[in-house]
Amino acid sequence: METLKTTAEGVISVKTKEVRAFGTAAADKSLQQIKINRRIPTPHDVEIEILYCGVCHSDLHTARNEWHGTVYPCVPGHEIVGKVVSVGKHVSKFKVGDHAAVGCMVDSCRECQYCREDLEQYCEEGNTATYNSPDKHLGTQTYGGYSESVVVDEAYVLRVPENLDLAATAPLLCAGITTYSPLKHWNVGPGKKVGIIGIGGLGHMAVKLAKAMGAEVIVFTTSASKVEDAKRLGADDVVLSKDRDQMQRYAGKLHFILDAVSAQHDVNAYLRQLRVDGVMVLVGAPEHPLPIAAFSLIPQRKTFAGSMIGGIAETQEMLDFCGKHNIVSDIELINIQKINEAYERLLKSDVKYRFVIDMASLKK
Repeated sequence: METLKTTAEGVISVKTKEVRAFGTAAADKSLQQIKINRRIPTPHDVEIEILYCGVCHSDLHTARNEWHGTVYPCVPGHEIVGKVVSVGKHVSKFKVGDHAAVGCMVDSCRECQYCREDLEQYCEEGNTATYNSPDKHLGTQTYGGYSESVVVDEAYVLRVPENLDLAATAPLLCAGITTYSPLKHWNVGPGKKVGIIGIGGLGHMAVKLAKAMGAEVIVFTTSASKVEDAKRLGADDVVLSKDRDQMQRYAGKLHFILDAVSAQHDVNAYLRQLRVDGVMVLVGAPEHPLPIAAFSLIPQRKTFAGSMIGGIAETQEMLDFCGKHNIVSDIELINIQKINEAYERLLKSDVKYRFVIDMASLKK
């Protein structure tokens, strides 16, 4: 297959090849093996053989059209780690044999104020998501990491620290940067008391990162069974949020809270944990609006905010930080043939704390 694409270098021919992938044909269908087209690398492209791909709850939401707007067939996956197998003639950052990674986006307009500020995640035209986004090259939609390979412009490809386990690194490309970005933006570090709500795929990464940044870390959980695990991850203290007396322990004392819960919950109970000028940031995505009482914010000049992944430069900074501190995700490695079962387990929070697909299983 061949298409023509207009670039700054003129009109170029974009050729494609078929690769194996796992995707779904409809919201009510299981994921199964299919064939998709990937472009042959153009001058600035990097072709990556995918070794591991993390499983994000966003994958499930999109595959089942729970956020609406899914284009089928849909191939999820935006936590990609692999090996470079070919590069375009103008590529300078990567060479064949390098380990490389791809996160939640593969392009953006590159010209708006946010792209120029390395905030491509907030691109005014909308960034090109790794899957289920208009493909600028082929005129179809983008396909994600549940596949043999991916081809991405080198400007959106990331370097993997050599000391990190490749499989356990994959979730850093979403869960890692989703939690690192707000922690960094609001200056979490020594002398700060930081609360983390929820110990799941996002929350467990937040605990590791905040602790490595030098903060005192307090975990809030509804589950007594997660108390010891939270301490293992690095928490200085754990509060059972269903216990009214325990919830008084840090009332009015925390500088920052990261809310990683996607289920409905009373945010006002956690806003009460903040000191004057304290900030609570939501990175979980509850389905329904969360009621916020005016007097949970006004009396102590508190802030309730949100945050979404990070730009390419910040994502590389996060990977380098994790390399320096030897931080990876706690994972359960699965074969691609187990993905539908993994989705059902994900709904039950039956994983500690992130599924990662061994993409070698796609070739079996």
